[in-house]
Amino acid sequence: MLLDVLFFYFPTPCIMIAAEQVRLQVQSVDKPLYRGTFHCFQSIVRQESVQGLFKGIGSPMMGLTFINAIVFGVQGNVMRRLGKDTPQNQFLAGSAAGAIQCVVCCPMELAKTRMQLQGTGEYKSKKRLYKNSLDCLVRIYQKEGVRGINRGMLTTLMRETPAFGIYFLTYDYLTRSLGCDPDDSYMIPKLLFAGGMSGIASWLSTYPADVIKSRLQADGVGGVNQYKGIMDCVQQSLAKEGWRVFTRGLTSTLLRAFPVNAATFATVTLFLMYMRAEEEGVKECEASPTMQQPSSL
Repeated sequence: MLLDVLFFYFPTPCIMIAAEQVRLQVQSVDKPLYRGTFHCFQSIVRQESVQGLFKGIGSPMMGLTFINAIVFGVQGNVMRRLGKDTPQNQFLAGSAAGAIQCVVCCPMELAKTRMQLQGTGEYKSKKRLYKNSLDCLVRIYQKEGVRGINRGMLTTLMRETPAFGIYFLTYDYLTRSLGCDPDDSYMIPKLLFAGGMSGIASWLSTYPADVIKSRLQADGVGGVNQYKGIMDCVQQSLAKEGWRVFTRGLTSTLLRAFPVNAATFATVTLFLMYMRAEEEGVKECEASPTMQQPSSL
């Protein structure tokens, strides 16, 4: 059962990276170079081959496992501290997890954004500024210090804090509504559906903040900083492109969100169920009279 979900889970980083490349290209430039998601996808493949879709893969591959460990670890511990398993507590625990993981998420996404944008679109140039994700962060730190590698932190917090609250709240609501019991023969499809829809709900709730974050983190790739801050970025984006700017790249994001989050939530849920079953089995064995050590008294 768990192996079936793991088989579904392992291709998701490839899906995620390719979709992320398209999303960033569509989101981050204020002069629309692409007619839409699929035109952007075709243009990248035509100009740089399939490898162009996987630039900056190092940063997410290094950080995603760590981020998921933080998110699910913090969420679980906060839920235990809060005591009652209520929708409000699910939202609060998820929000806390989302805020804390920003410490890792923000620098990781900055490196990913810079790596994926260099040499493409309006940033096209023969000169490559960064060799890899680590080199990117080191160079930014040398030039701008700690503040530089945390560029976009406020918008990351604005995106991640409510998004993860909605993420866990939606998953809890859907799994309860669908009745995802261990004995249910359709449990895995239900978990996958609940996880996928939770990812979509999470992204839809805070997508405008993600657009601004991407633009702020991409600012300066071409050598000149265009935005003074968050509000300046919002005002310039609205003035040049209208309200639709806050939906740019949404198609590729949602195409990525469902399979990635379906696999993530289902894998974590099944793993926790397996571990709890093992733990209960050990406790039963310890409590059994035949397994107890004789008293020395």
